[in-house]
Amino acid sequence: MAAGAAAAAGAWVLVLSLWGAVVGDRNITARIGKPLVLNCRGAPKKPPQQLEWKLNTGRTEAWKVLSPQGGPWDSVARVLPNGSLLLPAVGIQDEGTFRCRATSRNGKETRSTYQVRVYQIPGKPEIINPASELMAGVPSKVGTCVSEGGYPAGTLSWHWDGKPLIPDGKGVSVQEETRRHPETGLFTLQSELMVTPAQGGAPHPTFSCSFSPGLPRRRALHAAPIQLNVWESVPLEVQVMVEPGGMLAPGGTVTLTCETPAQSSVQIHWIKDGMPLPLPPSPMLVLSEVKPEDQGTYSCVAMHPSHGSQESRGVSVVIETDKEGPTTGYVEGQGLGTVALALGILGGLGIAVLLIGAIMWRRWQRQRQERKAPENQEEEEEEERTELNQSEEPEAAESGAAGP
Repeated sequence: MAAGAAAAAGAWVLVLSLWGAVVGDRNITARIGKPLVLNCRGAPKKPPQQLEWKLNTGRTEAWKVLSPQGGPWDSVARVLPNGSLLLPAVGIQDEGTFRCRATSRNGKETRSTYQVRVYQIPGKPEIINPASELMAGVPSKVGTCVSEGGYPAGTLSWHWDGKPLIPDGKGVSVQEETRRHPETGLFTLQSELMVTPAQGGAPHPTFSCSFSPGLPRRRALHAAPIQLNVWESVPLEVQVMVEPGGMLAPGGTVTLTCETPAQSSVQIHWIKDGMPLPLPPSPMLVLSEVKPEDQGTYSCVAMHPSHGSQESRGVSVVIETDKEGPTTGYVEGQGLGTVALALGILGGLGIAVLLIGAIMWRRWQRQRQERKAPENQEEEEEEERTELNQSEEPEAAESGAAGP
């Protein structure tokens, strides 16, 4: 019988040495659900033995003494024939202190003390709900790193292009959440990363996260990395187009259209005289059968998830009442502005043509005067010669009359 017990004890030690943990150190780390064997130093390998095991763990309110003869605690911990203590399936509640006091056959007393901690390796962390793209200069969510089923809790950390990310509350921020399962006691960690990419930075950064166990000599677990595109932010230009422009027929219809570079990802709200209109978001505002009450300044506000909100310049809708005739309306905005611009250009061209014509006419006048100057001089010399000849003819007649 004693030989059978000794053989059984040897088999237990051999099996547990290969499957679980047979230890004699003071600080013990055991995996949850696996068996654990604690050696009682100085105890004789075979009965009769003088030893005592006591423990103080999460299962006890104070020190609990175990009987070598067995008892109700055998399913949790029992003393083996060789004096070692067996925990068939160590759990979180088994964390604590274990002590053994053994007396050898020559009366020497030996004490052994163990601090037991347990652990559970979680699955590889995973990045869920990753972003599709990032905008430079705009705070954006990268994703959420999740680690489930670990003990102790451990920590999650983020990496950007292989370099650790340190939250600074400005360009990098992390929101963490830790939950514990009410039955198993295992932890679930979540870490949400927000970054603000710098202007002119890397266009395709790579992000990854890792789980570090809360125990020494345990390697970190890494999630599969994700690569995102970073777009340079462009100012959102919002403008209102009016159709038809110019004069409005009494009781007519005018359509205001809010145009933005990214129509698909914005919400358009309309404002009249600084007050939001109680209308559902729409890029188009139609005023049918315009009345004096429709008069005012209209603008649109584009709500973009990355750029925020931006308001367009106002467009004035004016309804005039003529005492001698019906009500007439017109829109002051981009329609009349285009007409005014065209008229201004035409007017400028006309003035330029007139100036060029005046310059050419004055030049022609000067050249004409220069050509007339020599002709006038010749006419004056001819007139002088004619006058001289006329004065010489009377003198010749007088001298002829005075002759013999």
